[in-house]
Amino acid sequence: MVESKGWDWNNVPESEKKIWIEPSIESYYLLDRWTKKGYHDFLDLGCGMGRHSIQFAKAGFNVYAFDLMDDAVDHTLEWAKKEGLTIHGKTGDMLALPFEDSSFDSIFCRNVIQHTDTEGVKKAVSEIHRVLRKGGECYLSLASKSTHGFKNTDWPLIDPNTKICMNEGPEYGVPHYFADYDGIYELMKDFTVETVYHVENFYEQFGHGHSSYHYHVLISK
Repeated sequence: MVESKGWDWNNVPESEKKIWIEPSIESYYLLDRWTKKGYHDFLDLGCGMGRHSIQFAKAGFNVYAFDLMDDAVDHTLEWAKKEGLTIHGKTGDMLALPFEDSSFDSIFCRNVIQHTDTEGVKKAVSEIHRVLRKGGECYLSLASKSTHGFKNTDWPLIDPNTKICMNEGPEYGVPHYFADYDGIYELMKDFTVETVYHVENFYEQFGHGHSSYHYHVLISK
């Protein structure tokens, strides 16, 4: 396995940081779904700047914010303090989560476990299975092999599914695992796959249009 490497949040342009403090669209659905299911113990796996930790803490969940990067967890806890919220923060590697078995009934992991190679993704999924309670659910997303990164010949291929990002910015040098439909079902063989969506995100950059594709997966144990 390659060494885990997280985002360099200090290298995110100020103009783009506002994107990372607004909850993602799907988080609102999950918040409603998991509230109705009576879930309480929530793991924000790869918390980034804390947008989903804050969102779920405001809704009354017992939130653990976890990230590889100290800056991410520190920012989340500082934000929580300003909001008068209690959030538990831990720094560590997703390949060896510092939590007891069956600690959480809800896990949110958006664009996180893809930042390793094939063996690393398998290990991260195994760790999610270990810390998720029976009857609990996890939402996660994975980059698709349809997206531009997998087709980029400037990115070194280190295994059949993994390339190293060579774009300047916060993801420079970060490994990216790319999935396909069959690969997802193999990865999630120990879970029940509730839903799988293949989503295209379209954005403008440098005067040109670009598309990025991800699989959005909801699994239960």
